Amino acid sequence: MSVSGMKKQLHKASQLLNERLMGAEGTKMDEDFQKMEKVSEVIHSLLAELLSKTTEFLQPNPAYRAKLSMLNTVSRIRGQGKSMGYPQTEGMLGDCMLQYGQELGPASEFGGALADVGVALQQVSQARDSLDANVKRTFIDPLQDLHNRELKDIKYQLKKMHGRRLDFDYKRRRRGKVPLDDIQQTWDKFITSKELAERSMFTLLENDVDQLMRLAAFVTELLDFHRHAHAIIQGLHGNLQARLTAASNRPDRRFRSKTMRVRTEHNGSTRFYHQVSIASTISSGEPMTVLPSRPASPTSCNADSKLVLDQPCCRALYSFRSNHEGELGFSEGDLIILTNQLDKNWYEGTLGSQSGFFPISYVDVLVPLPLP
Repeated sequence: MSVSGMKKQLHKASQLLNERLMGAEGTKMDEDFQKMEKVSEVIHSLLAELLSKTTEFLQPNPAYRAKLSMLNTVSRIRGQGKSMGYPQTEGMLGDCMLQYGQELGPASEFGGALADVGVALQQVSQARDSLDANVKRTFIDPLQDLHNRELKDIKYQLKKMHGRRLDFDYKRRRRGKVPLDDIQQTWDKFITSKELAERSMFTLLENDVDQLMRLAAFVTELLDFHRHAHAIIQGLHGNLQARLTAASNRPDRRFRSKTMRVRTEHNGSTRFYHQVSIASTISSGEPMTVLPSRPASPTSCNADSKLVLDQPCCRALYSFRSNHEGELGFSEGDLIILTNQLDKNWYEGTLGSQSGFFPISYVDVLVPLPLP
């Protein structure tokens, strides 16, 4: 800083101290200017907090936000174009439900319902990702640009104007010791800065329509997200009600002991044993090995399984009555040859001379269909 610049800063500091401590009267701005300056300060504070709160609204977990910011910064440094997205809570819960629903398998009504809920939550998560991206594009980025450019320029113009005002008041107070031309030149600089700041603030305050459009865009994105999420959840609710009705109308299953086929070691012959209960074994007092058998498992097939286990087949867990044309009716325990899977809820197969489609949840697959 030059000597003249340093002297000017000292003059401004002297004038400010005189106004603050000694009660010296400085040049007052007109009332309209003061109102515009106050509103501009409010807008500056508003945008700083609004941008922060909007980000917290879209991404509520501060730890994830910090991690995401760090990873995206590293990606930019490495020149990687694709950045990571915020892990939505709906997506994480949906992944968990879908994983265990698939592990339980289609034979489990609860597993199928769990998978359906998981898929729906993943769709809600994708809708929320779209909400984040659209709000950032239509609301956050324009306000951030307004905060970083127009308001920053207004703040700079006001700071410059107040500095020149202090310089002018100092020289005016020392009238007689400071040349009149110097005072006039300082006055002209002060008025020029005031006009620039006033024009910038006026332009900002007259752009209410632009700010309203950005706010309306934000509300529109929220409305679109909630409509989409409502449609997803409503469809899921109907699906779950249908599953609940089907499960409630299903007849109760009774446990039946199964014939076990065991090959002896000394002559290679095959013997059949009937599974007995533990209670009967204890009451007889004789030692007996009990081979546990899962109901309707592949090992529970008896001699007729040789005819069907070399091709896709299943065993009926419940009786199914065909109520519509094309459905295949069967009784509990029937062996059905599988010919096709229509969708995630229906198989197509044959039983004797009859063929048709039937619900997947009513059967236990012994030999699955080949992958397409």
